[in-house]
Amino acid sequence: MTLLKEVVDAAAARAPVALIGGLALAAHGVLRATRDADLLGTDPGFLRKESWDGFAVKGIGVTIHRGDPDDPLLGVVRLRREPEPDVDLVVGRERWLDDVLSRRLTLSLGGESIPVVDAPDLVLLKVDAGGPIDLIDARLLLLGPDGSRLRRDARERAAGAPRRVQDALAAMFAELPPIQPSA
Repeated sequence: MTLLKEVVDAAAARAPVALIGGLALAAHGVLRATRDADLLGTDPGFLRKESWDGFAVKGIGVTIHRGDPDDPLLGVVRLRREPEPDVDLVVGRERWLDDVLSRRLTLSLGGESIPVVDAPDLVLLKVDAGGPIDLIDARLLLLGPDGSRLRRDARERAAGAPRRVQDALAAMFAELPPIQPSA
């Protein structure tokens, strides 16, 4: 069993989690290099050391970083077992993320069942993260073959997200070329 699958199974026994980041992009047809696997969860219990004691016994390194009070993240748990890619469990504090997790899909990745955020929610997460690579990732999804549907669904779902997400999505839409009708 991969480290990713072990983390998913352990975390999911406690609360919903889903793959985000580069591997989630790949699951939705956008390939780019990534050195780790990123998961999203909202349960503050993920940030307690004792939640991961069983991993330390197996020789898996666990590092917990807590976010500042004004940070949209409660924190990040990094799990490491060489030579596998690290797994980062990003713990969000905002309730709209619970809606994102409620819409997760279960996909087979490398023969293992892994929960993955769906494409419209991945767009919202990428736009909210706002880094240069995140914005490129969101654009690639929105310009892909499902771009018209993704734009519609992301716009509808943004209504339940914080204003900053709605504004960032509107700014991205303003920069995108219009969808060409199918011939």
